[in-house]
Amino acid sequence: MVSVDHASTGNAGPPDALRRDVGLIGLTWASVGSIIGSGWLFGAEKAVVAAGPAAIVSWVVGAIAIVLLALVHAELGGLFPVAGGTARYPHYAFGGLAGMSFGWFAWLQAATVAPIEVEAMIGYAGHWEWARGFQHADGTLSGSGLLAAIALMAVFVAVNFFGVRALAHTNSAATWWKIAVPLVAVLVIAAGDFHPANFTSEGFAPSGVKGVLGAISGSGIIFALLGFEQAIQLAGESRDPRRDLPRATLGSVAIGAVVYLLLQVVFIAALPHTAFAHGWARLDFPGISGPWAGLATLVGLGWLSVVLYLDAVVSPGGTGLIYTTATSRVSYGLAKNGYAPKIFVRTDARGVPWFGLVLSFLTGVICFLPFPSWQELVGFITSASVLMYAGAPLAHGVFARRLPHLERPYRLPAGRVVAPLSFVIADLIIYWSGWETLWRLGVAIVLGYALLGGYAWYAVATGRPDAPRMDFRAAQWLPVYLLGMGVISWQGGFGGTGRIGLWWDMAFVALFSLVVYYWALATASPAEEIERSIEEVVVTDAPAH
Repeated sequence: MVSVDHASTGNAGPPDALRRDVGLIGLTWASVGSIIGSGWLFGAEKAVVAAGPAAIVSWVVGAIAIVLLALVHAELGGLFPVAGGTARYPHYAFGGLAGMSFGWFAWLQAATVAPIEVEAMIGYAGHWEWARGFQHADGTLSGSGLLAAIALMAVFVAVNFFGVRALAHTNSAATWWKIAVPLVAVLVIAAGDFHPANFTSEGFAPSGVKGVLGAISGSGIIFALLGFEQAIQLAGESRDPRRDLPRATLGSVAIGAVVYLLLQVVFIAALPHTAFAHGWARLDFPGISGPWAGLATLVGLGWLSVVLYLDAVVSPGGTGLIYTTATSRVSYGLAKNGYAPKIFVRTDARGVPWFGLVLSFLTGVICFLPFPSWQELVGFITSASVLMYAGAPLAHGVFARRLPHLERPYRLPAGRVVAPLSFVIADLIIYWSGWETLWRLGVAIVLGYALLGGYAWYAVATGRPDAPRMDFRAAQWLPVYLLGMGVISWQGGFGGTGRIGLWWDMAFVALFSLVVYYWALATASPAEEIERSIEEVVVTDAPAH
């Protein structure tokens, strides 16, 4: 039988031990605090511009997709309560090559969220006179804005150095605020100005199906709903992970989905007709660069606009704080699996993986250079995130076949259907991101293979005891999967050449995804190899203090 880590909550321990200080509320708030970030400040506006009032449908489809992926993660999180779980499940199921690949996807996603939240904070801060020079007219960072962004990233890292307990307390207070402000905005604005005719006067879906689907990936909908995995990433620091992880994962998605749907409905209904009289794609009204604060001002709620401008600092700040934590925990997991130097698992006296935090700061600073605005980073983060999530349904299918005897605190209903379905939906979301986003993601993936693959080669060549076993047979499907998705996107109608027509392209993605899914299950690591990988990593995850 596979064992799991049993860490205590003592005050002292070995230099690579994480401390189990986080309970159900802390885990739930970690995920909710990530879900409700800058996405609520921009998502409703971007979605309605892309899809018209049918953006409501986009949110529903996006929420269903995230729920399916969260259900898969809930079972895996309870089954393997380890730090940086999303980076580890593919490692257990498919060996070193797949583990390295999905570990890089997870790190790439986590490392780029904090910078985008910083950019959102700076963008809204432009409301105040002292911060108006932080951005150019096109929304990109100026020299002084870059310095402010670096300072904010430094604050995120400094808070993390106080340890996870302090982080959980800080985020808990911020999350109560982050939930309250959107709900107050919904109630107050809806009570004053609600025009049901807005949903049909200029057409419910002016951009058709393509607009509805494109909004899911390209307008910040999936980006806004991302974050449920933060409870999974902190599993190694949870007091009762088997009980709390499924509850925190599913609960955070439910809270986020309800809040965002209410926001979208009220945003559409509260707008004066003059704002979209020339079509939803040409939406315009004073203050549109800060959609909710501008709307509050327009309907005569000046006091609410002040609160919203303040929240535009608090909400992104809380999310950036959590993702700074996540970045260091994913790198911790990568090092545990032998893909990165062991310095990433070294922790300080508070149990904080300090080197991963330093690297997350440096990465954030670098991101400000090629992606100097919020809009430029959204599509990239969405596709990287969903690509990371796609590893979980594959791993779930393998564990259901190879390790049916393991105790599962939460068992996914109809898992043999939901898992492949969630993999198909994940690939559709990636496809809807568009070719312009995916080719850039491809460049980042190649960079990851160069960095992590280079270290793996060095570890094997020098005979290091933690050198990863690069199981090419179990991951033979992976290069075909990555290249195949790229080719379909290139030839499809979402930013590609359009040679594959609408609906045919999505049928192609669905069929290709199912082929990859069952191919991956057929070639996965044998049960004894999976158990060996779990024993090697999980038992050493957080030694007893």
